[in-house]
Amino acid sequence: MRLPRSVAGWTVAVFGLLALLLGALGLIWPETQLRLLGFEVPAERAPGDYTGTFLTASSMASFNMGVYYLLAVATEWRPFYRFTVWFRLVTFTVFTIAVLSDVAPDRFFAVAAWEGLGALATAAGLWWDARRAAPATAVSAPEPAPATDAAR
Repeated sequence: MRLPRSVAGWTVAVFGLLALLLGALGLIWPETQLRLLGFEVPAERAPGDYTGTFLTASSMASFNMGVYYLLAVATEWRPFYRFTVWFRLVTFTVFTIAVLSDVAPDRFFAVAAWEGLGALATAAGLWWDARRAAPATAVSAPEPAPATDAAR
């Protein structure tokens, strides 16, 4: 795998690697994942409690998302970087609302903060990369003169 070639690429790579690792953690040691998120881990689950099923699904999604992010970094797919900024801000908003409305424990706000700060870091990286590239693209060949007399 190639190292990221831009500041924005590094931010996406860090998030992708962590998503992949935390997804693997949830698949291998689900109780540890639940404790990290601040959820209760009872000794025994009641019939109809699908916490394990949901954790398996979300951990697999996290693992896959990590792979997608790392693939985007390997190909320096900048439109994907821009896409992630907006959707990570949406994720920040949804997770924050979940905490504020007591759907998720207060500790879950760390996940929301990670999403929001990650989105801002990637946005800053995209801005920085564009700023660094601007002087190179500002110097271009002079425009050709109008060809109005070319037919004569």
